[in-house]
Amino acid sequence: SSRRRHTRLQGDWSSDVCSSDLFADPARPLCLDIGSARGRFLLAMAALDGDHNHLGVEIRRPLVEAAEADRQAAGLGNLRFLYCNANVSLEAWLADLPPGLLRRVSIQFPDPWFKTKHQKRRVLQPALLLAIAAALQPGAWLFLQSDVAAVIEPMVALCEASGCFERPSEDRRPWRESNPLPIATERERHVLAQGLPVFRVLYRQIGRAHV
Repeated sequence: SSRRRHTRLQGDWSSDVCSSDLFADPARPLCLDIGSARGRFLLAMAALDGDHNHLGVEIRRPLVEAAEADRQAAGLGNLRFLYCNANVSLEAWLADLPPGLLRRVSIQFPDPWFKTKHQKRRVLQPALLLAIAAALQPGAWLFLQSDVAAVIEPMVALCEASGCFERPSEDRRPWRESNPLPIATERERHVLAQGLPVFRVLYRQIGRAHV
């Protein structure tokens, strides 16, 4: 049997968050959505995709509490929402995941921080990206999308520089045309309904980071 994992997600309402304790069947492959907001995307994904566990992490506590209440009401044992600062809490937690468990990470429409003094608040910092790359097995997905080019372009540059990821050869450059996931976020639907562009990039993990 696998050893229990006890890495804390800082700021969560429980004292410790073990990957083995989050879900009804913790052995299912895990999909992580960073910045899950109100959670409606993951509520729909978890209901549609019962073969995977889905974890949403979000820095705005009221949104997490509302999403988790909906999850409990829906009785979805393959879904959890947790409150945490991804760049503070996720690195050690990702390192403690059982090998091969994490199959997909998505970062969708993160909050834009345009001022230079706010750049440290951007969700995808170098250390977090390397932790994601280390936790993903070769061939696993990292999916990024935003409606703000100035937000996604630094994320793409970081991924390209890491040496950990490649884009599918069939995907259009610079941006993928379609969402590879069967559910769109509320923000994506809103942007597309206005006829505005969505910038998407799909990566596959290919190996160790450049150091």
